Amino acid sequence: MKLDPIHSKILNFLQKNSRISSTEIAKQVGISSPAVTERIKKMEDFGIISGYYTKVDHNKLGYGLRALITVRAFMGRLKPFLHHVKSYKEVVNCYRITGNENIVMEVVFENQHHLEKFIDELITYGETKTQIILSNVVAHNPIDKV
Repeated sequence: MKLDPIHSKILNFLQKNSRISSTEIAKQVGISSPAVTERIKKMEDFGIISGYYTKVDHNKLGYGLRALITVRAFMGRLKPFLHHVKSYKEVVNCYRITGNENIVMEVVFENQHHLEKFIDELITYGETKTQIILSNVVAHNPIDKV
């Protein structure tokens, strides 16, 4: 499916606020609310929109320490890690990557002790590198031209 400018505008509004009403989007893009709903449904059917998410403030839940951790898996330990990583409540995002490391994760912790315990568990799977996240420079950058 190729997106026209109206589809792109609708998508941008949804990326900024997935709870925005079709009526509000319709006012902004200049088409009827049913037409907006139909276009959203079409983008869902084509898999362009694959879900709606809630942004969680981990800080307010007691997870004030955030980090990026890369893992360079030991021989034969990548598949077990990929299976086990899904059970870690601390992992916000986990990606397989190219380069010297196999994995990069965005992870949240209560404190440094929590981070240390997590790393102690990870080192059974491979070498780790940890960077503490200081701030978020780009929280969300909707694509203007699709």
